[in-house]
Amino acid sequence: MTRTHPRPLIAIPARFAATTSALRYAAEVNARALVEAVWRAGGEPVSVHPADPAGADVAERLARFDGVLLPGGGDLAPHRYGAADTHDTVYDVDDLQDVFDLEVARRTLDTGLPLLAVCRGLQVVNVALGGSLEQDMGGIDREHRHVVHPVAIQRGTLLEQATEAEKTEASCYHHQRVDRIGVGLTVTARAADGTVEGLELPGHPGWFTAVQWHPEDTAHQDPAQQALFDALVRAAHDGH
Repeated sequence: MTRTHPRPLIAIPARFAATTSALRYAAEVNARALVEAVWRAGGEPVSVHPADPAGADVAERLARFDGVLLPGGGDLAPHRYGAADTHDTVYDVDDLQDVFDLEVARRTLDTGLPLLAVCRGLQVVNVALGGSLEQDMGGIDREHRHVVHPVAIQRGTLLEQATEAEKTEASCYHHQRVDRIGVGLTVTARAADGTVEGLELPGHPGWFTAVQWHPEDTAHQDPAQQALFDALVRAAHDGH
């Protein structure tokens, strides 16, 4: 039987995990809440192996997909954005993960494939476009770990169109934030302390928005957060 409305395929680069009790060994994983949010939106979430782009063309690998979701994860290596030193708080750096994610960001933007970038994903896009990061926001009294706080959204952005809101409650888990903004990017949302919470590329032919928070954390109960995944899958379904 022919399916008339197949679920759009959404590529989600997997994250390396040193240990996983269920599998007994190191693994490649994606957050269940993230995968479920894509599924609720009508997409088919597919974990993608972070292989070295030098041996497997990323653009060719992404060609079979209808959209991409760059998820959260550990920190990018500071040298990726020109930093000479590494702050003591930088954690879970993986060179292969960095190289793969940065190439995914570049190729996805090049092709206009719909892209939603979350937390580390936003930082990856920013760095891929020549931006930099503040390696640490200044300790537990300033960082955004285990925090839900209001975020102000710029009107007229894809982020506002998706969430249908000018303010939203964002579930955050990050100790780094955008410093220098990448070429062509504009800020679409900020926290009260000025932290960049959203980025977009005005004039970009494909659907793209990035958020510094984790919408998957509360998407099951907050329609504004689920709407981000809905918008990604809708753009993927409509052919970018």
